[in-house]
This record gives sequence, C-alpha cells and structure tokens, in this order.
Amino acid sequence: MLLAVPATAGALLPALAAALAGLGPAVLPLPPDPGRVLAACRPDEPVEHGDVAVVVPTSGSTGEPKGVLLTAGNLRASAEATERRLGGPGQWLLAIPPTHIGGIQVLVRSLLADTEPVLLPEGPFRASTFTARTARLTGTRRYVSLVPTQLLRLLSAGASDALAEYDAVLLGGATAPAPLLEAARRARVSVVTTYGSSETSGGCVYDGMPLDGVEVSVVAGRVQVAGPVVSPGYRLRPDLTAQGFHHGAFLTNDLGRLADDGRLQVLGRADDVIITGGEKVAPTAVEARLAEHPAVAEVAVVGVPDAEWGQRVVAFAVLSAPLSLEQAREHVVRHLPRAFAPRELRVVTCLPLLASGKIDRAALHPRAGSSAKEGT
Repeated sequence: MLLAVPATAGALLPALAAALAGLGPAVLPLPPDPGRVLAACRPDEPVEHGDVAVVVPTSGSTGEPKGVLLTAGNLRASAEATERRLGGPGQWLLAIPPTHIGGIQVLVRSLLADTEPVLLPEGPFRASTFTARTARLTGTRRYVSLVPTQLLRLLSAGASDALAEYDAVLLGGATAPAPLLEAARRARVSVVTTYGSSETSGGCVYDGMPLDGVEVSVVAGRVQVAGPVVSPGYRLRPDLTAQGFHHGAFLTNDLGRLADDGRLQVLGRADDVIITGGEKVAPTAVEARLAEHPAVAEVAVVGVPDAEWGQRVVAFAVLSAPLSLEQAREHVVRHLPRAFAPRELRVVTCLPLLASGKIDRAALHPRAGSSAKEGT
C-alpha cells in the first residue's frame, strides 16, 4: 500500500524520511486535485517492489496520469551524485512544487544532508518572495532548482543579486535558451543545466555530462539512460514498463546526440515533432532560434492542424519590442530550413504555465486554432 499525502513540504518531509530509512510505506504525493492520480495509482493496492520509497505522479507528454516507481536506492544514488557534482552538501530553497521530481529531490537532498530547506509560500512565483526567502538561507553552501521561465522572470525583475547568492542554480524541466544562459552568467549566476525525468530520479545529466554512475547513450536517435538512478517501472502498468524499461535502462522519448567528448545534446521530443508539408520540424529548435531575437522575451512553439499543410508552425511570443511575422520568419530561416519558420505569430502578455513552472503547451493549442494569422 501507498501512503498518500498532500504534496507539501510539511507533510512530505517526515513521510520521505521514513520511506528512505525503510521505516515507513512508500509515499504518493498528491496534487491539489488528486482524483486522477488516485485513480491511476490506486494507493490501497500492494506495491510492486518492496523497496519502493516514492511513487511520483506524472503525465509525461501524453496527459495520461501514471506513477513512476522510485526506490530508496534510486533517490539516494541521485542525491549523492548531485552532491558530489556540486561540491558538497548544502541548504536548498524549494522553488518547485513537490508534486514533481525536481521538488521531491530538493527534499531528499535536504534530508540526506541533514539541512532544513527554505520554502516558498503557495501561490504565484514572485521575484520579491524569492529574494526574501533567499535571505533566510543560513547554510555555507546554498542551492536552488528552477525551470527556465522562473530564471527568466527573476532576471527580468532585477533579482540577480539574490540569484548570485547560490553556489549552484540547477536549471531543468525544459531546454534553456542560449540568450537566457548568457544573461544569467553575465549576472554572475552559477547556472548548471540539468537533464532528466521522473523515470531517472530527476536530473541525471549536468551541463551535458552524466552524473557519476549514470550511462547515457543514443539509440535510434533517442536518449537512453542507465544506472542506479533509473526507476524499476510504472505503478500498475506492466505494459508501459515493458515499452520503456529494458535491463535497467530507460529509453526516453527525447531526441539527442552525443558529442565526441560524451556531452549530451537534447534535440527535442520525438512525439513533439511537427510535420508540415511533409517536413519534420522540431519545435525546440524553432524556440531556441526565436529566443535569440532581441525583441523576444519568451516564446513557445506548437503545431496545429492545417487543411493545406497537415500542421502549421505557430509561435506564441512575449515581446520586448515590436516584431512582425515576416521578421520572425526571416530570423528563423537564416539558420534553419524554411519549413521551420512559423506560419503564425501570436503576441501574448505571458505564456501559460503548469504548476511545475513549465510552459503549458496544451493550453496554447485552442488559442492557436482560433487565432488570426498574425499578431504584432
């Protein structure tokens, strides 16, 4: 059986401590509206593996709820490898909801380091609150995990001094645009880009290089991760487990390639590819290119049905200066094939976010379908 608890630090910390020590049941963190998670994970049924410590609810790219089984060994291996890579234990600020693996790992690392995490209050993410809570940290080493949208908004709000207080700012959950990383480093922010998922106990590749004990390969264009951080599978879903997990390795849905020095470059999601006019377009490549335009503050790219092209490329952008569709297209085609150029540009005041801080791409699709051909 699982111990279903609200995904708050106050409820999770003691439950996680007991589960990691083998003194309590496996923990199921519950989001504010837990109905679908409870239906998918069925906490009253026996746990498949006796050493499971946490079942992480996730919907992946499909929107279908499922639970990722993580053992105490998985969580410890990830936390200990992170500690070694960052240079030692430290105190963490929890800025990511603990319904997600990034937030759960902040709590696990804090427990193993015997430090007390500082928590952000519930509600919208605000730079002023981040700065105030950063001032409460007392550890000699200080860490925080953020998603790119959070980092962008902190820099835009002038919170670079607070960010510079951290020995490492782990940045994951989505690909970070190059201009954002450059701006952070100019502001003396010690950014460490991370790659991973719930199935790999969180970030397992830092700045392109696998953590100790983690093996990364590319199989038929897709990233595969092996090592002690890899989950044994999905809760009550042997079919999905058989599809993704093989001999201790997890075959992701991420496209990637390895450089000669072993550094991983993630190219996008295999299931996010937009097929327009018979051409395959990677939305993340378009986003990265558009983010380099000085007029673009934030951007997200989706594909929507189109009678002529099958799908059309639509860009939603928060702008800091005027930008026309033609200018956006010209900027993209200087470095990418013409099929990658957006056929529609929608200017918005902000991008919709999930509770994790990632961009809510599903929320963009209805808006794209009903919008005009260009907004400026």
